[in-house]
Amino acid sequence: MVGVCLTVIGLIRVVITFRKANTAADDLLAADAFLFLVSCLLSYSALRTRSKRRMHRRERVADGIFILAMILMVIICGFITYAVALPGK
Repeated sequence: MVGVCLTVIGLIRVVITFRKANTAADDLLAADAFLFLVSCLLSYSALRTRSKRRMHRRERVADGIFILAMILMVIICGFITYAVALPGK
């Protein structure tokens, strides 16, 4: 998911350059990529821990962050669609 965010950031930069439109979507995608990274690291940490209680707590936090990042990605898709679809901008 981090790779997807980085790819879209690059594509947005190209669109912004050609259409002279500016959007906050690339900044939001960078934050979203960070959330996906944190979720991944927490999941890995949960797999490596020996304490069952700590493992379940980390899994819940990682799942919550992942869902938050997915929701943010959908919102960003709306921003991108809005910025690209406007003919005059």
